[in-house]
Amino acid sequence: MPTDPIPLRQWRTVVANVPIVSVDLLVTTDDGLLLGKRTNEPARGYYFPPGGRVEKFETRTEAVHRIADEELGLDVEIIESLGSFEHIYDTADVSGVNGKHYLANGFVVAATGGRLQPDDQHENLRAFVDPPTPLHHYLRTYLDASEILPDWS
Repeated sequence: MPTDPIPLRQWRTVVANVPIVSVDLLVTTDDGLLLGKRTNEPARGYYFPPGGRVEKFETRTEAVHRIADEELGLDVEIIESLGSFEHIYDTADVSGVNGKHYLANGFVVAATGGRLQPDDQHENLRAFVDPPTPLHHYLRTYLDASEILPDWS
């Protein structure tokens, strides 16, 4: 049972003080790996998988499906769980906060329905068969952990 959005003042306190549990979706398509160029911090300007925080009382699996729907307009099937990763950034999307810390859970997923309608966190959402340049080091860790994603060494 997801909760209501956290008010900005409280969100600032959370981001400033605790790691955020999140999921990242590595969406596979017939055309390649779906990535979007980040429009906000952290990782602004890099091609990165869509993702977001896990809400209270929401399982990671439920978060995967909610985020696929909210950020992409897609229904997805989980193909592979990549495990948990620690992502620490010097920047944050919240003014007055220096850095952001995620306990990120990577999932390889395949679209099973819906119509691709990305939200405003990514621009130029597209499928890659070759790695984007530059390749963000946290995306590299997901690729290295996967049994089925392309090896972009």
